[in-house]
Amino acid sequence: MKEETKSDKFRRLAENRVNTTIKDFNLIGNLANKSNYDYTKEDVDKIIRALRKALADLEYKFTPKNKSEFKL
Repeated sequence: MKEETKSDKFRRLAENRVNTTIKDFNLIGNLANKSNYDYTKEDVDKIIRALRKALADLEYKFTPKNKSEFKL
């Protein structure tokens, strides 16, 4: 049996996690149905801010870091 490479593992996990996240976003979107739920613009703004922050944090993690070294 062939051992899973790091790349294969990344792809497998990424596909699963991204698909799960997309489904979760759709479930959050279902909350927009005013006939089933009551919410304020402030509630919605909090949700959107939290999701945007989580996405920004994710993007930061995938951004190469330029580590500068101090030299004299």
